Order: sequence, then structure tokens, then C-alpha cells
Amino acid sequence: MKRRTFVQTGAAASVAGFASKTSGAQPASSHETPRGESFAIDDHKVTFYTTAVTRPVNVMIVADTHLFTDDARGRPYQEYSGRMAKAYNSTTHARTGKPTNPEQCFEEALGRTKSGHFDLLALVGDIFSFPSEAAIEWVTQRLGAIETPWLYVAGNHDWHYEGMEGTLQELRAEWTERRLKPMYQGNHPLMAAYDVHGVRFLAIDNSHYEILPEQLEFFRAEVSRGQPLVLLLHIPLAAPGRPMGFGCGNPQWSAATDRNFKIERRPRWPEAGHTQTTLDFHREVFEADNLMGIFAGHIHRQSVDVVNGIPQFVTNANAVGAFMEIRFEPQA
Repeated sequence: MKRRTFVQTGAAASVAGFASKTSGAQPASSHETPRGESFAIDDHKVTFYTTAVTRPVNVMIVADTHLFTDDARGRPYQEYSGRMAKAYNSTTHARTGKPTNPEQCFEEALGRTKSGHFDLLALVGDIFSFPSEAAIEWVTQRLGAIETPWLYVAGNHDWHYEGMEGTLQELRAEWTERRLKPMYQGNHPLMAAYDVHGVRFLAIDNSHYEILPEQLEFFRAEVSRGQPLVLLLHIPLAAPGRPMGFGCGNPQWSAATDRNFKIERRPRWPEAGHTQTTLDFHREVFEADNLMGIFAGHIHRQSVDVVNGIPQFVTNANAVGAFMEIRFEPQA
């Protein structure tokens, strides 16, 4: 089915981590939810007009805070954390132009949730500059104190100690288990679905630019339900005219276009480029008639692209005080 030139919207269905936080989180449902018709963007605020909700639903998207706090437990890893520990010590606030830092910016974002205005806080990667125990504990303590339900999907820096031996998949698995596990609240770290008042969010970890076969099957199963969906990733999907940072599914992604592997001290991207699974995922995402939109980070600059009628929004970095506010407005 061809998509319209404006987005079709909606959502519905499942989450293990929300029931204790809000009565609005419901188990997966099997009925179809009607899609809405359009969206609008005004600065950092996005509004979907949709028949998928019966009352307004408000979501905050936060990415790229790059918290770097460390303590004595991190000393054995300073060989691997040194560059990123210095990368965001101080920043300039995107709105005020005043000096700030990642901790202040994260606290500012959390402070906005205390108004009770938001139904969900979605953390979409690079909340940490490396998997520091001190930083992860600091975040989980603060998240535990808010009333707003939250979810997390990892970014490429969250689990990456630069220069450490191992494949990216091995390192992600190791540091997810050793450090990041509390961030998932018992949900699967690579793929999970969350319901908030009729909107179904899919969190899929593409933090090493590739999609695994089990993630593609998960996405296919969600699409086949026929319910409206929202996709949350760290690395945005390739879009026409966008640079290599929009690298998930980019046909030019390969060793020949990898400019940062020496700086980041990681394995170079494969000579052959993306796996067929990743390319299939990219194609099927933008063919999914029940996908409302995509939200990502990674680029540290706000943008929006519409591909085949599906909008992809990228939020600016929370390290400079940025975030996105999403509102799902009932469509008459």
C-alpha cells in the first residue's frame, strides 16, 4: 500500500516495566487501532493528530546527554575512557547560550517531568559517554525518583570503552550485562515494545549501525499486528541527502566511508557494507503502513525527514540542554 505524502499515525500495546509506575500502561491488545492523518513540528515540539488515542499523550525524547562522571571503580578503564571523559565536561546551553554541563541538562529534562505533563520519558541512547558505574548509578537513582514512566535504548557510546578488544556485538553484550542492565527495567535490551495510553513504542538497539535477524523478526511481528507504531532508535535510518551519520541502512556504509574508527578506537566497518538484514529492515520500516514515525539521536542536531510518507525526527543533544516533546492529539 502506498503511503500518503503526509504521515499516517496511531498506536497501541505491551510493557513489563511500566505497570508499577502508571495505571495508563496496559498489556498487549489484539484489536486494530485506527490510524490518524497528520503531524506538525514547531521548534522542538512535534504533534501527531491521530485517532489512535482518546486523550492527549505527551512524550519527552532525550538523547546524547553524554554523562561522564566516574570514580575509583573506573580507574582500571581510564585507558579506554579518557577521550570521552573529556569530551563534554562543559557545554553551551542550546537555548540560553549560557555555560552548562551534561548533568545539569539531564536534571533540567527530568525536572520537566515532575509537572505530571508527560506520560513517558524515552531515553534513546548515548546517555553515557562510556559505561561508568558512577554515571549509571547517578542516572538510575534520579530516574527512580520521578513519577513518569521511562524507557531506554542504548547508543554507541553507552557500552563502548574505546580501544577495548572485542567485536562491537561482544562488547555491547558484555557491558549491557555488567553495567547497563538496570536501565532496561527487566525488558529485553535489544528490542522491546511499550504501551502508553494507546500508543505502541518499539525500542530497537541499532547502536553498532546494524540490525540483527531477531530484531528484524521482532519488527515484522509488530507490523503484522496492524496496530499503529512509533519506532525508537539511537542511530537514524538513512534518508536521501543525509550524511553518513544517518548510517543505519545507508547503502554507502562500509570500510571505505568509515572516517572515525581510528578516533573512536573501534573495529572498522565491514568492507562489504551492511548485512542484508539491515538493508531489509531499512526498506521494511519505510514500507510499514502502520508506522507513525521514527525518533532518533546520535547526530547532535535536530532534523526531520519524510521518507515514503513516514517522518523521522532526530533530536539535538541533551548535553546542550536539548530534547523533543511529542504530543499525540486525538483526531476528531
